[in-house]
Amino acid sequence: MSENDDIPSATVSETLSRAIGERYLTYALSTIMHRALPDARDGLKPVHRRILFAMRELKLSPTGGFRKSAKISGDVMGNYHPHGDAAIYDAMARLAQDFAMRYPLVDGQGNFGNIDGDNPAASRYTEARLAHPSEALLDGLAENAVDYRPNYDGTLEEPIVLPAAFPNLLANGASGIAVGMATNIPPHNLDELVEGCLAMIKTPEISDEALVGLIPGPDFPTGGVIVEPRENILEAYRTGRGAFRLRARWEKEDLGRGQWQIVVTEIPYQVQKSKLIERLAELIQTRKVPALGDVRDESADDIRIVLEPKVRTVDPEMLMGMLFRNSDLEVRFSLNMNVLIDGRVPKVCSIKEVLRAFLDHRREVLQRRSQHRMDKIDARLEVLGGYIIAFLNLDRVIEIIRTEDEPKPVLMAEFELTEVQAEAILNMRLRSLRRLEEMELRRERDALVEERAGLVDLLASPAKQWKTIGNQLRDVQKQFGKSAPGGARRTDFAEAGEVEEVPIEAMIEREPITVILSQMGWVRAMKGHQPIDAEVKFKDGDGPRFAMHAETTDRIVMMGSNGRAYTVLGANLPGGRGNGEPVRLMVDIPNDVEITHLLVPKAGEKYLIASTAGDGFICPGDELIAQTKSGKQVLNVREPGRTAVCVRIEGDHVAAVGENRKLLVFALDELPEMAKGKGVRLQKYKDGGLSDARCFTLADGLSWKDPAGRTRTETDLEEWIGKRASAGRMAPRGFPRDNKFT
Repeated sequence: MSENDDIPSATVSETLSRAIGERYLTYALSTIMHRALPDARDGLKPVHRRILFAMRELKLSPTGGFRKSAKISGDVMGNYHPHGDAAIYDAMARLAQDFAMRYPLVDGQGNFGNIDGDNPAASRYTEARLAHPSEALLDGLAENAVDYRPNYDGTLEEPIVLPAAFPNLLANGASGIAVGMATNIPPHNLDELVEGCLAMIKTPEISDEALVGLIPGPDFPTGGVIVEPRENILEAYRTGRGAFRLRARWEKEDLGRGQWQIVVTEIPYQVQKSKLIERLAELIQTRKVPALGDVRDESADDIRIVLEPKVRTVDPEMLMGMLFRNSDLEVRFSLNMNVLIDGRVPKVCSIKEVLRAFLDHRREVLQRRSQHRMDKIDARLEVLGGYIIAFLNLDRVIEIIRTEDEPKPVLMAEFELTEVQAEAILNMRLRSLRRLEEMELRRERDALVEERAGLVDLLASPAKQWKTIGNQLRDVQKQFGKSAPGGARRTDFAEAGEVEEVPIEAMIEREPITVILSQMGWVRAMKGHQPIDAEVKFKDGDGPRFAMHAETTDRIVMMGSNGRAYTVLGANLPGGRGNGEPVRLMVDIPNDVEITHLLVPKAGEKYLIASTAGDGFICPGDELIAQTKSGKQVLNVREPGRTAVCVRIEGDHVAAVGENRKLLVFALDELPEMAKGKGVRLQKYKDGGLSDARCFTLADGLSWKDPAGRTRTETDLEEWIGKRASAGRMAPRGFPRDNKFT
């Protein structure tokens, strides 16, 4: 038997699922409690709390000097937060950003980033110190206001939570993603929060409606306008979950002579200005908001984004409504008040629960500070009692000190002094042996006795405690409230109905254009109504296919051989100079699909649509307009069939001609009206399929162009009139050889 046989094995066997489950649970709890969720009492995550505490230890007071950010983040990492210095510096930089924090907790000097989304300068280039609101959060740490715990290596101690003289969780907000849960809390106005706290102190069972009356909604550091209905805000605060619609602040700037522009002076919270400008420029380029002509960023210290309309006749409210819908000039800021209660339990809280957690914390801080002060007073009174005894028996005390080898036990025995009193007498300076000093000692003792009596009353009376907390909150309100610099509410409230769908005609200047589509699919729009048969230049190998008159406000429909309708706005077509642009850059037409028809559906119009298989139906013009680039399936076509007919309905009869040159005329009311589908049979064929069809008025006769280009009209159609789906009879003499009416 070897000497190692009695040593138990260090290897423990367990199932994989249990091992992974336990370890992942440990990681999840660590993430929830020590990284991602803020504490309801001071509103801080551990990294922010450690940054502020480390800066306090470095004595970086708001009125003192600055220190290098690298020194601060290094101390935080080395003493309290053993994580990456880049993450620590990023967290500290955010605390200094006045566009991210409603009440910045760090006073930064140097480049700490900007609202454009640029990153802060490296930590070696910037300096920082505590800001005034941080003093209010840290006040009381030296008076045993909160518990401490050992730091990560046990060499130092750090506070578990800060005393927090104001509800920082709601004042500055918080956001974080943990394991299986997240939090997102917007900033609020401190003056309103204090009013809410005072109301809760006065009426602990205050209703949610009354509380929201005092705290009407978030107050973002970047301003803006909240357009969320009040009932939605109330529900969000009552449940701890919801969202706020936040819009940019804008105004119309008159330039004279009927000219005007829109100036955006505040953008929504957490929207990067550079990304917003890029999005607005993209809207101009893609013509998604046709009325927007140009965007310029004229910002300096303040936000100033200039939006120029394309036409001055457009209504500014209408233009901004379209921009709110299509850009981050309006955002939805979600509320998810998931916080740690007492630093342990994650819970989605209402605004009343969050404020109650803060007030209960303040009461505990007050009790602990008061008890700490009482202990200090008791210790001082003990020393003062010894001093006064010494003054009353000064000669004897001096004699004992001069003659005794060990004066301390003699003093304690003769004058019934405690060890602390005797030590204090022996450490007394000779200059203190004045008559005036004795009077000062008695005055100090009387004042301390009176103060102690007040503290005893305070600790015994909850009513006095709440009154004291209220007074402390009013002091904070004077320092950071609406009368203080930067304390006034920045985010306003406004009523905003849903953005209505703006008619294109109101957004675009109406002008006549001539649309030209080439055989190779290049499209352009020439200004004015040019002659349809005018000579136009094309690329080598290309030629004319379609030409028609339209207006910039028209939605131009291109019917594909696959039965899909593709829509382009007339104002979005490229100009008439050059050869235009490929239409496939504007809409997603497959390469194997040919454009068979070009048309401009008007309100109330109807169209006859049919495939080469001879199936068709009547379709309202509105149903041909697609809202997406991929088009809209209108006619169901089966290979090898394709779209053969798409003509506007005029008259009371339909004439259909097949590839076999047989013509059939039947009443229009035999066709169904549909939004999409295959349709019904127009004409029966033994072989081949439908070549062309058109609608006409029977009394006026059927017209077509003969091979010589002359219009011919046939009024006696009795021979060809039949029921829908009949075979028909051979076309009249002189009918075009291509079996087309035009």
